[in-house]
Amino acid sequence: MDTTFMLIDGEWLDGRSNDYIEVMNPATEEVFARVPRATEREVDRALEAAERAFPAWAGLSPFQRAEYLHRAGDILENRREAVGRLITREQGKPLKEAVGEVEKAVEMLRYYSEEGKRAYGQIAANADAMDQSLIIRQPAGVVAALSPWNYPVELTGWKAAAALAAGCTIVAKPPSLTPLSPLAYWQCLFDAGIPAGVINAVTGSGETVGRRLVSSPIPRKIAFTGSLEVGLDIQDRAKGKIRKISLELGGQCPLVVSRNCDLDHAVKGAVRRSFRNMGQICIAINRIYVHQDIYESFLEAFRKKTMELVIGNGIEVPDADVGPMASREGLEKTKRHIEDALAGGARLICGGKRPAGPRYGKGFFFEPTIVADTNHQMRIMTEETFGPAVGVMPFSNLDEAIRLSNATPYGLAAYAYTNDLHEMNKLAREIEAGSVAVNNVDAGIMNAPYGGWKQSGIGHEHGHEGLEEYLQLKHVRIRYREPGSRGQRRMEGSRKSEV
Repeated sequence: MDTTFMLIDGEWLDGRSNDYIEVMNPATEEVFARVPRATEREVDRALEAAERAFPAWAGLSPFQRAEYLHRAGDILENRREAVGRLITREQGKPLKEAVGEVEKAVEMLRYYSEEGKRAYGQIAANADAMDQSLIIRQPAGVVAALSPWNYPVELTGWKAAAALAAGCTIVAKPPSLTPLSPLAYWQCLFDAGIPAGVINAVTGSGETVGRRLVSSPIPRKIAFTGSLEVGLDIQDRAKGKIRKISLELGGQCPLVVSRNCDLDHAVKGAVRRSFRNMGQICIAINRIYVHQDIYESFLEAFRKKTMELVIGNGIEVPDADVGPMASREGLEKTKRHIEDALAGGARLICGGKRPAGPRYGKGFFFEPTIVADTNHQMRIMTEETFGPAVGVMPFSNLDEAIRLSNATPYGLAAYAYTNDLHEMNKLAREIEAGSVAVNNVDAGIMNAPYGGWKQSGIGHEHGHEGLEEYLQLKHVRIRYREPGSRGQRRMEGSRKSEV
């Protein structure tokens, strides 16, 4: 069995504990690799290395740091097929989507390579013309970065590219379920020549590695993507220490389908954003509200389009649209949400079971599932499923649809389809979410801020705002006249005397 090492202070190391985390292929349930289960001492060593490396890395110009990041992007691009294959083997998504994920991480490195050069300062006016106030931005310090398993390379890249471009050093915890592809990402940055200690990746459990990272006094910034429960735990463990924190948490996202929509486009969007990556996306559509006049028409079209999806092993089936779920735990949670809805009177439109056939004998495969006639007493409409299941219910007017959309503690993203300009404006303004996509299901773009409202998180990734998360402001006030000089005051006094 292959063992992939972790990166600490410029060295690829096996763990001291001789204990390992096994990596399973969710399409075959085969354990095919392992990574070290780090100890707290190894986490501390990585943090200390990042702390030592920080002054030199922060002292480089943004142009010098950009050279490293561009070089890393070129290396990652050349390895995109190999890294994509790792993603598919450990996470399950189709190979074409996995390679696309790597390409987005390449784009992120290139974007922040240049955005780092645009950390502009300001000059603030002073009452005295011989005084000047400079407002400058400087790197925050050592970053503790914890990324999830659903997009293991892309979401690692969101944090790494912005942090490094800003001048921060970083200690990352790859997800235990999918550690191999993030380690391959860090290998690309290592091979780009980034100095020892600037980048560190420590594998292990959340209980040991994650908790030590967020409880240590060394990190000045914590960046986390994952569940609300873990995000709250991070906040709790960070108590007593003042530092920057960004949390991108659960979504439980709604889709509103107006009777004034293009039904075909709405259906295509619903299929894509409900079931892409088997619904294992923070911005996945969990619940759909459809105007009662087109409710049954939408359900039938949604059913037909969903049943066209090809399910398969992402490497062996080139035309697969969806693969297996990433874990048995996620599969069982999806089943529970579906069973709860059906027990409460919901109607099964399609799916709800393992697909038939010999190629689905092993693996965490499950048919994309639609349940209709749901309500807000059902878990599928009030909790984040994070699986290939979506609930649908009718609404009678737009105010009701908005009220239902907002009836959740979450507020990451929301979607709507309508061709009515008044409805577009009302939905965009009144839905409580950090991103609202109208007539499309792509809630985020690289050069615009991405972050949640309410319990969906704090802080932002993407855009210049994502860079700002890793910077801190400093006010520098300079007095230019010589000590003891009263030149400016004498001039002011002479003017007064002349008057």
